Amino acid sequence: MSTTATTARTSPVAPPRPKALSPARTTATASRVLRQLRHDPRTIALMILIPCVMLLLLRYVFDGSPRTFDSIGASLLGIFPLITMFLVTSIATLRERTSGTLERLLAMPLGKGDLIAGYALAFGALAIVQSVLATGLAVWFLGLDVTGSAWLLLLVALLDALLGTALGLFVSAFASSEFQAVQFMPAVIFPQLLLCGLFTPRPNMHPVLEGISNVLPMSYAVDGMNEVLVHTDVTAQFIRDALIVAACALLVLTLGAATLRRRTT
Repeated sequence: MSTTATTARTSPVAPPRPKALSPARTTATASRVLRQLRHDPRTIALMILIPCVMLLLLRYVFDGSPRTFDSIGASLLGIFPLITMFLVTSIATLRERTSGTLERLLAMPLGKGDLIAGYALAFGALAIVQSVLATGLAVWFLGLDVTGSAWLLLLVALLDALLGTALGLFVSAFASSEFQAVQFMPAVIFPQLLLCGLFTPRPNMHPVLEGISNVLPMSYAVDGMNEVLVHTDVTAQFIRDALIVAACALLVLTLGAATLRRRTT
């Protein structure tokens, strides 16, 4: 028997790779992630309750100056969900990478797009709950005074949470431990926090820093919140800011799919 024939019989045949997103595969992946998170109440509490606790703390830090809370509360309403979703998503995804779960899943007829979309859908569902609770607490319980609609605040908070999810999925590919995943926070989140316009208007920064801030998505999240803070109607500036944040989230999710490997080296 020839060597070629023997090799043909013994070589494993790779399963066909799906070429397009499948709603069924994406939903199945999201369901699996949500079932796993259901058994981790501490993670759920971190995602859902921490932004609310931070807003509550912030409100009473400025108890003697409610106008200060009004001026920065809307911005932080978008920043807190982004930070918490980044942390939780990066760590949770890293666990699945290091445990070999992702590799086993990708050995099945499951596309990278299905996997990333499933994770985004699962964490996005939790992001909706998180954003609704944080926005409701800030506006109707803590008395955050905004000129525009609270629904627009909710929209930007949700987009920020989805952006944090996308960033977490992306950076998990470059960490080999949970400690390293947390270390990405100073590199990815803190520069955006300093340059987003929360502490000083971006035009007042050094021109180089202003230029950097113009390409960071958190800057547009803060700008969008500020538009709701001072305008009663939806402005063209608000639409632009919301679209930029959404586009950044989509771009980072696409990059996250590109980092998935079917075999661990």
